[in-house]
Amino acid sequence: MPGHIKKTDGPDPDPSPWLIVSPELKVKLKSKPYDPKKSCWVPNKATHGYDEGLIESSDGEKVTVMILENKEKKVFKADQVGQVNPPKFDCSDDMSSLTYLNDACVLWNSVVRYKNELIYTYSGLFCIAINPYKRFPIYTQRTMEIYIGKRRNECPPHIFGVAEGSYQGMTTAGKNQSILITGESGAGKTENTKKVISYFATIGASGKRKEGEPGLEDKIVQTNPVLEAWGNAKTVRNDNSSRFGKFIRIWFNQAGKLSGADMVVYLLEKSRLTFQATLERCYHAFYNIMSDQVPDLKEKARLTNNIYDYWWVSQGKVTVDSIDDKEDMLC
Repeated sequence: MPGHIKKTDGPDPDPSPWLIVSPELKVKLKSKPYDPKKSCWVPNKATHGYDEGLIESSDGEKVTVMILENKEKKVFKADQVGQVNPPKFDCSDDMSSLTYLNDACVLWNSVVRYKNELIYTYSGLFCIAINPYKRFPIYTQRTMEIYIGKRRNECPPHIFGVAEGSYQGMTTAGKNQSILITGESGAGKTENTKKVISYFATIGASGKRKEGEPGLEDKIVQTNPVLEAWGNAKTVRNDNSSRFGKFIRIWFNQAGKLSGADMVVYLLEKSRLTFQATLERCYHAFYNIMSDQVPDLKEKARLTNNIYDYWWVSQGKVTVDSIDDKEDMLC
């Protein structure tokens, strides 16, 4: 998720516009034309998606549909025509609550929410996240406080809601909990993993420490910059793509406070060390080191000033617009 929100001394911004469907949007969605008997979804081969239309007539296994966007009439097989949910279900927080749950309805609900900057949606036990490739103020302390101690159905969809559910399951049932974060490259797995850790670090903080000494929760969060430096790289689709897998265990004591953490890393993409495609980059650490953030580092490491002297890490990109190598070197 490229981009930054700069921290200010003022209070955290209200996250509601990025979490809750506004009354204005609800009114707008309900005003959409809808006929419970005729409204339908039909496949669009050109876009590999679906168009909304109205059924004009049916003849056996053939159905004539007028596409709403261009008023064009087309004939489809009956099994290609899907039902449309009433407008009151548009922008639903939970896909499992939809009356009709076909591919087109799921995609439409996701699109409507995404276009209105609501990037999290529940689907039964799952939480779907769509990467907006920009940052919203929905990971602040103020946002965390919305979810602490609440049931999932009491708050809008969020990765914090998933984390809180796991925490409650552990503390009330006394059983280990697992959160699986999966998706394709650029989906936001790394960022959401960091948010889960930050949430657990906040609610599980012991509060017992010497002045100026980082707590256990801080140490857990601070592992991310090191892991990302040596295990994340730029790919064609993602400027900060994790090129390795990791399994993180966070330990809590009987009081529900953090007591430790450990991590297993695996499957590092070693081929990237010897080759990068034109629009890709090797692991961030090499470029952090060459950024001149630490004045005498190159001299101590017997490095030249030109990264192009090192062919193994300069076959593709050597800078990335969304990444400040000097700033990252400070971590």
